[in-house]
Amino acid sequence: MCGIVGVLGHHEVAPLLVEALKRLEYRGYDSAGIATVNRGRLDRRRAVGKLVNLSDLLVHEPLAGKSGIGHTRWATHGGPEVRNAHPHRAGPVAVVHNGIIENFRALREELAADGYAQESETDTETVALLAKREIDRGATPVEAARATLKRLHGAFALCFLFDGEQDLLIAARKGSPLAIGWGTGEMFVGSDAIALAPMTDRITYLEEGDWAVITRKGAEIFDAADRRANRPETRVQLDAARIEKAGYRHFMAKEIAEQPVVLADALK
Repeated sequence: MCGIVGVLGHHEVAPLLVEALKRLEYRGYDSAGIATVNRGRLDRRRAVGKLVNLSDLLVHEPLAGKSGIGHTRWATHGGPEVRNAHPHRAGPVAVVHNGIIENFRALREELAADGYAQESETDTETVALLAKREIDRGATPVEAARATLKRLHGAFALCFLFDGEQDLLIAARKGSPLAIGWGTGEMFVGSDAIALAPMTDRITYLEEGDWAVITRKGAEIFDAADRRANRPETRVQLDAARIEKAGYRHFMAKEIAEQPVVLADALK
């Protein structure tokens, strides 16, 4: 189960993204990456293996920017390789994704016929390419994301970031949970409240079929029929122990779940 995080912040977001991804490690993963927009320029870093590998990469190839998205991936379509790691990018579009796009092969063939070839084996890159094609045809980022969402079949949570857009994230959920976090002049996106806990305790959970246009001023949420939707904001109190347990009911369950990973690391 993959982990998603997004930040529109006041400060450099790369460290925040990595820390948030660490809190999602309990979901399991084999690669990780982040993308940021700095002075209008979209860039990304990805690494296979543990988050420490991504952290090491960022030491040597840092990413600046106060807007960004991050992801931990558990391989489904395509093996654990850098080219298959998220965020996926197609020109001005970067996207992170949890779930499965059931019709991605048909979409990939359609895109290839239009000259949009994939570099990875993933269904997620198909999403990025669909959005890029819409932008190439004159759509705004919001229009491109919405048109793309209408083409997707399956269960997914998605978060888009765009070149030239330092104050915009677009998030969507269908069959896979996604939460929006509210700050003061800052906004956040996460797979769950645990990822966002140190940054905010004000959480809005997207409902089935929802999509949201997020800026530092707040979030406009729409339902599957594109009607404005009012979703409740809740206060989520997570103490340090609960965050450390990473979603498990107690530490023993967490340690049992981590044993295969620990054993694999020991055998390397």
